[in-house]
Amino acid sequence: MKKTLLASALLLFSGYSFAAQYATSSHVVDKQHKRLIWADEFNSGTRPNPKDWTYETKFVRNQEDQYYTTSSKNSRIENGNLVIEALKETVPNADYDPNGTQWHQQRKDAYYTSASLTTAGKHSWVHKRVEVRAKLPQGRGTWPAIWLLGDNISTVGWPACGEIDIMEYVGYNPHFAYSTTHKSDRNQTLGNSIPGVIQDNKLEDGFHTYATEWDDNEVRFYFDGKLYHTQQRNGEDWPFDKPMYLILNLAIGGGWGGQQGIDDSIFPQKFLIDYVRVYDLK
Repeated sequence: MKKTLLASALLLFSGYSFAAQYATSSHVVDKQHKRLIWADEFNSGTRPNPKDWTYETKFVRNQEDQYYTTSSKNSRIENGNLVIEALKETVPNADYDPNGTQWHQQRKDAYYTSASLTTAGKHSWVHKRVEVRAKLPQGRGTWPAIWLLGDNISTVGWPACGEIDIMEYVGYNPHFAYSTTHKSDRNQTLGNSIPGVIQDNKLEDGFHTYATEWDDNEVRFYFDGKLYHTQQRNGEDWPFDKPMYLILNLAIGGGWGGQQGIDDSIFPQKFLIDYVRVYDLK
């Protein structure tokens, strides 16, 4: 999710020939030999289960424009889906400090609200398959993501903790979605990230399945059950042998999502998640 420097590289990759690799039928996933170990189908209640999910709040990262809340206006369960909704509204910034030196302190108000849900402190996994069926929001300024971070981020920091971006999408570049990994010796700060790209003219029209599998040798990315990108182990650093937790969020603006501004006429926008399923690879 820290894509400030990576964004320009992704735009260059977006027209490259590997963008449609997911269409290779020989890469269909065989899940018959994978055991479901955890899932949230979002079929009961009106709010995400607090036994499974926690919230990020306020301004968090990437100088994004949304203010994350725990309000049901921004996240709830409806019709068998987790709804993450971004709204155009003005709210005061609880961390505002006119003398503050950090970007999140210098904003007196926020002009958009949204939600970011995580399994941090609830569930984390090593060497699994994480699969999410979701419908993307649309419009310039939207930046939804499905991603994993290492549990040890509070002690070793980013990118040493490791990051797996299962799906990222920026609304100003429709019909494309992206995946990649970040670690100490390969990340966008160093300018050597290797993104995978989905290109689909109907990407925004309905639900699609985004998944990753990872083990001690590689990370694999799937779109609608078909492999489209693989990142193999390289270098000495491989943080993906330690537990990782899941994040589902809808950002607005920021270092990547806001590169071409925010279209206020698009709001409200909803990021819909039908289910999250985690499989053992054995």
